Parts: sequence; C-alpha cells; structure tokens
Amino acid sequence: MERRMTVHQDGNPIYDIVMSDSFGSLATEVAKLAVEGRRICIVTDSTVAGLYLEEVRERLAGCCKEVVTFVFPAGEENKNLKTVQALYETLILNHLDRKDLLVALGGGVVGDLCGYAAATYLRGVSFIQIPTTLLSQVDSSIGGKTGVDFDAYKNMVGAFHMPRLVYINVKTLTTLSQEQFSSGMGEIIKHGLIKDAAYYQWLKDNREKIMARDLEACADMIERSDEIKREVVEKDPTEQGDRALLNFGHTLGHAIEKLKNFQMLHGHCVGVGCIAAAAISQKRGYLTEAQVQDIRETMKAFQVEERVSGVDPAKVVAATKNDKKMDGNTIKFILLKEIGSAYVDRQVTEEEMKLGLEAVLE
Repeated sequence: MERRMTVHQDGNPIYDIVMSDSFGSLATEVAKLAVEGRRICIVTDSTVAGLYLEEVRERLAGCCKEVVTFVFPAGEENKNLKTVQALYETLILNHLDRKDLLVALGGGVVGDLCGYAAATYLRGVSFIQIPTTLLSQVDSSIGGKTGVDFDAYKNMVGAFHMPRLVYINVKTLTTLSQEQFSSGMGEIIKHGLIKDAAYYQWLKDNREKIMARDLEACADMIERSDEIKREVVEKDPTEQGDRALLNFGHTLGHAIEKLKNFQMLHGHCVGVGCIAAAAISQKRGYLTEAQVQDIRETMKAFQVEERVSGVDPAKVVAATKNDKKMDGNTIKFILLKEIGSAYVDRQVTEEEMKLGLEAVLE
C-alpha cells in the first residue's frame, strides 16, 4: 500500500504526504531531502520510543551522516518550553546546524513540540513528521502549525513552520489504545461536518470496519481527512480566513480541555465541542434537533466522549476569552449552516455558549 498527495503553497509544491503500511520506504523518501552527509535528530516520547524508535533510527542511519535521538516523558504536561530547552541543548551538544534535519516521531505532542523547536533553532531548520496516532495523522502533522503549552494555555507559544515530508505508517494504528484511536475520530468526524456531508455519511456506513481497524478502510479515511485539511491549508496557510473552519468544536473544546487539566483527550474535547457548537447552530435555525442528535450518536458510535462532567459552564465561557483564536475582543466561533458546511460567526454570545454547553455538560 502506498498513497501520496502533495501540499502546495502559492501554487508551488512544498511537501508530500506519503502513506504506507510499513516504514519500508521511509529512508527512500528522506533521502530525497538531500540528507547525505547531514545529521538527523529523531524527537520522540517515552511511549513511542519503546515501539518504533529503534526501527526508524536503523532505517534512517543508512541515508545520513549520524542519527541523534531525543526522548522526553510522554504526556501533554511535558509539551512546554522546558522540554524545548532540553531539546535545544541536545541539538547544540551534537552540533546540529541549519542544514540538518529534525524528525518528529509520535503523536500531536511530539509533532507540535519538535516542529516548534525546528522553527526556532538557528532561526529555522527543516523537519519531517512521522505521526503515529490517528489524531496526528489526520490533523496536527499537516499544515505547519507548531507550538507548546504555556502555563496551562494550550499552544499559546508557537510558529507556522511547514514540514518537508509527512510519512504515515497506518500500521501504527494497531498499537494505539482504544481511547487514543477514538480521540482521532473526534477530529475526523469534524472534517465531515465542516466540509463533506458525503464523507460524514461514509464514516457512519463504514463504522464497523473502522472500529476493527481494517487498514484499507483506515487508509481511505485518513486519505480523505488529509485531503480536506490540505485543501483548507493550501487556501489559507496562516489562518487568516478559511483555515479557521478547522476550529469547529475547538473554542469550547479547548476551554474544557484546560479546565479538565488536560486529563481529557483532545479529540474527545473536540467531540464535545462539536456537539455544543451544533446545538448553537440549531438555536440559530440552521440544524434540526434530529441532526444534532445524529452528531451526538455518531460521536458515541465511535466511542468519542459526548458529555463531560465536573466543569462549571461559566468557567468554560470565561476560559474561551484566553483562547489564542481570539480576534481583538471577538471570538471567531465556527458554526454549521448544514452538515458539511461551516462558517465563521463573530456574534456568538456568552448566553448562546452556555446554551450549547447545556447539551454536553452532565
């Protein structure tokens, strides 16, 4: 199995997304980036290191001068400037220069942190993404958003820095916990809701294959989600317009994630946020009650959380004011005009947000 698509910027190709069912062609793809005689630093976390680091290191060793590794403790709580500082030190001590390459091997935490380090080390070095979670394969590895959390404010410090390659081995899905897999489904369902009603229906029709992690079905799903993200990112690489649509479910979702001290997985928070945003869309007269219920049932069918307990609605609304997606004093809230069609709304009131939260808070 090998599938490929190219991401463009200003009409020019900037990187390929390569999908395979092994790491077999990884060295061939990396060799195209002219790394012969250069150093590569693989950045990963303690969970992924035990699963894939040795194989990836061995494969890359043949196409470059030296492979260095940096492993940090797994968990969102380590996605911070202190970890980046430790990574800088590793890069400096191993003499990595501007022509060398960083490799993000892992999920969204690894990809975001490695990408931010790449964007800022020596004013910018190249990096590639090898996403190993469903969430990172369909979302964070594509589009060049990088960043770390700062004092519990998610991705508050960051930069736009495009990878040189995204290499997806779909077989890594077989080692994911069910919770991590369903977290990825939260973002995938979101893609259908904002851009493609037929894809949303396809997900429902193929639920059993997807949940059984049938690799062909999963590859079809990842490919369509990546196409959606690619199309949006190509039009709007730095989130001045259309790219904001990808934030459907994120305004309230991020606030919930923060108030739950990141103990609730990102994709589950997005799922809850999507249902709340759909409820607001219904109040606006766009969606029917049956459609909102269908979104809830779809999240549930893919084991995405569709309710959340232990948070105060007033605190959730207050937390949205610290979101990095604020525009002046205005929240760019994403609503649905219909399934498959999203838009930016700058007039969502605190009262509407509380009404939306009533649909998901226990």
